[in-house]
Amino acid sequence: MFTAITHSQIFVLDQNEAVDFYVGTLGLEIHTDADLGFMRWLTINVPGRPDRQILLSLPGGPSMSPETADQVRELVTKGAAGGTLILATDDCRKTYETLRSRGVEFTEEPTERPYGIDCGFRDPFGNHIRMTQPLPA
Repeated sequence: MFTAITHSQIFVLDQNEAVDFYVGTLGLEIHTDADLGFMRWLTINVPGRPDRQILLSLPGGPSMSPETADQVRELVTKGAAGGTLILATDDCRKTYETLRSRGVEFTEEPTERPYGIDCGFRDPFGNHIRMTQPLPA
């Protein structure tokens, strides 16, 4: 039936600020930035991996009422909107130091786990992000 997961979506509160963070700070790249009239379709991906994109979406119409959008914005800010990304890296500790030097605020330092080394941080809006260095296969 299905052959791939191509897109995932997280809510952000400002798409330009999201580009600054995800592209400028984390080093991801813009895949698509299109004005659809009723919304801005903004996707990013790991460089060289356009097969898996993240849609950086603003809470709002046409899929939700203004009241619901306000509630979603509040949940995002609290880190309770359920938006979580897990990004893979070849060297978790080195990437941690690089991102820390760029001002990324970490919620957890690199820690050895049964599946590899990982750590946690949040984007400027409250979304949880994990960075993982998987164990060799």
